[in-house]
Amino acid sequence: MEFSVMTIVLITLGSMFLLGMPIFMSLAIASIVALATGGYLPMSVIHNSIFDGLNIFPLLAIPCFVIAGTLMEYGNITNQIINVVKQLVGRMHGGLGITTILACTFFAAISGSGPGTVAAVGTILIPAMVRSGYSRDYAGAVSSSGGTIGLLIPPSNPMIIYAILGNVSVTAMFTAGFIPGFIVGFAMSMTAWLIARRNGYQADENTPPFQLMTFLSTCRKSFFSLMTPVVILGSIYSGLCTPVEASVVAIAYAIIVGAVINRALRPKHLYKALLEGALLSGAVLIIVGTSTLFGKILTFEQAPQKLAAAVMSFSTNPHVVMLLIIGVLILLGMFMETLSTIIILVPVLMPILKIVGIDPIHFGIILVVTNEMALLTPPLGVNLFVSSRLAQVSVERISVAVLPFLATLISCILLFTFFPQISTWLPSVLGMGN
Repeated sequence: MEFSVMTIVLITLGSMFLLGMPIFMSLAIASIVALATGGYLPMSVIHNSIFDGLNIFPLLAIPCFVIAGTLMEYGNITNQIINVVKQLVGRMHGGLGITTILACTFFAAISGSGPGTVAAVGTILIPAMVRSGYSRDYAGAVSSSGGTIGLLIPPSNPMIIYAILGNVSVTAMFTAGFIPGFIVGFAMSMTAWLIARRNGYQADENTPPFQLMTFLSTCRKSFFSLMTPVVILGSIYSGLCTPVEASVVAIAYAIIVGAVINRALRPKHLYKALLEGALLSGAVLIIVGTSTLFGKILTFEQAPQKLAAAVMSFSTNPHVVMLLIIGVLILLGMFMETLSTIIILVPVLMPILKIVGIDPIHFGIILVVTNEMALLTPPLGVNLFVSSRLAQVSVERISVAVLPFLATLISCILLFTFFPQISTWLPSVLGMGN
């Protein structure tokens, strides 16, 4: 009976996708069909699950960073930052794309949220890339892909959850993420550069050759704008603010710099920023809510446990087991939110890791990097929906545009899988091994 219910659910979900039904409606309808067919839960679980999915405090950072990013755009902060960056990489192919990935890395470390990062950075740099002649597909793909890197950089919510559930040191997990985070960031930047070369996105011809004195003068004029990430990151790493509180600090700082220092921000801009934050967060949160409901259905159908058992029955070779688990994570990541996947699978997989001798810190990094892919893979792929709205193109077009970045992530995952020292070396040197 359980197998037949799951089969009906998957058929229903696939049919909804083929009919062109919105993602949140497809997940909701498939969940309702499962409840009606299985009969093991009351229909009241629908609104309860959706509420539980939205009743997550860190989600508040999404609208706040959207508002902050929009205020930075209207307050001339964006243009000043871009002017500085253009002098460094403006004459390179894909210079703004590389800048977007690096900026996403910083903002993801601020928010601990992939969608929040895409919202914050994409609001600023997607319009800048479009104005510079980049395609909207490329701009959206770079922003959504860059937003995944922050899962490896502290403070990382997935790392904290994994460390708690897996009985691993949180500090060790944070430390283990630095080298893989640098590798993924570099690989993503190279991918953006190669795509820009292939598509003929030329360097900005108006950017003069780099001159140190000119660069320093531009930095001085843009000092308060350039201090934006320092203020936000500093408020978190100093312990003064949580990521959500830092998102409010970002709004306040953007208003002060934009209105008082740059004198470009007007009251009408504040209204537009609030409206944009409401529209974007609404589009994202409704998907998060229905994905939570669908994840609960998968839990009651014991889909993750069945997949884990199948992996263990296939092989006990550490590399083979790791590759099979990665396949399971990629599959589940298409339908389940990142934290839900970690919460459900880690207690099931930890005994398997001990049996085959896989280092839990190493596995934690693999788990996080694989979950980065989940932010870019439909039908859930929350980053895609955020960047799709910001770039004003369909999710389908963004999904195609991110394929090279997904290939890059897969390459990084394989690298980390077969060379675990990349993840475990720094914690072991610092005496943080589990």
